[in-house]
Amino acid sequence: MKKTALRTRRNFIKQSTMAGSALIFPIKSIPKGLFGFENSINNGLKVHLFSKHLQFLDYNGMSEATSEMGFDGLDLTVRPEGHVLPERVAEDLPKAVEAMKKFGLHPQMMTTNVADANDQASRTVLETASQQGLKYYRTGWLTYPEDRSIAESQSIYAEQFKDLEMLNKNHGLIGCYQNHAGNHVGAPIWDLLPILKATRNEHMGCQYDIRHAVVEGGSSWELGLRQIQPFIKTIVIKDFKWGTINGKWKPINTPLGKGMVDFDRYFSLLKKYKINVPISLHFEYELGGAEHGASKITMDKKAVFDQMKTDLKFLKEAWQKAQ
Repeated sequence: MKKTALRTRRNFIKQSTMAGSALIFPIKSIPKGLFGFENSINNGLKVHLFSKHLQFLDYNGMSEATSEMGFDGLDLTVRPEGHVLPERVAEDLPKAVEAMKKFGLHPQMMTTNVADANDQASRTVLETASQQGLKYYRTGWLTYPEDRSIAESQSIYAEQFKDLEMLNKNHGLIGCYQNHAGNHVGAPIWDLLPILKATRNEHMGCQYDIRHAVVEGGSSWELGLRQIQPFIKTIVIKDFKWGTINGKWKPINTPLGKGMVDFDRYFSLLKKYKINVPISLHFEYELGGAEHGASKITMDKKAVFDQMKTDLKFLKEAWQKAQ
């Protein structure tokens, strides 16, 4: 009887401990690599400044400015003409990461031209990024060659992403493919699904860009988001409106809240789908050349920083307001 009572008591304690752990670590707060959530949807956003727009500054300068503006980190350009050149990644990426840490930033994100696991330069970029503690990277873009069908290209890219995911897994990284308006793979959103479904959806996914989704999807962008949402690992924030340039209709980039993106609806859907992942904030409108990644700009740096802070403030307030 005593042994039975003792076993019963032990089982009770074990079950109680497991239940207590479930209360402390709810499903929403389990790390993204396990169930697809970065953290609780009620936690604050992690906003990273796309370093393309600070390429007129060195590593210390960009890190200091980013920290003072209130960002959590930088989405560092590790690509041709970026802050870190791929051929110098082993030498320069540690310097950039050291500068970020010195100013209290959290190195997590980078933007690359990596797309092929068999490319040695790409392998070196990922290996170095892993050693420096980065976690997320944007891949290079893919296209649809005219000499093969779209379905054939999707099959090829699906295998390519499966190989890339295995490499990412070895390095503890998550690769993210950005949907981009135009004739790129992923521009319609729907065409990404056959490619991403071939992966395990753990170390490969989508970097969802609402600006490009609205350009391509118009009023149907919500359907695309609904389809791609299980694969979203990071997101890009920017805004635009349609206008005429030299008599032709084109998307014109704007500060946040000045364009056509319905951020209230978008953020409401992100909360509904329990998506709270690292954000890369872009500034593609006129900023004296900073919008294009210029090494020298024609605007006063303070004016550039003030506009960046304005967009960051809008983003955080819009997120809090969305129901």
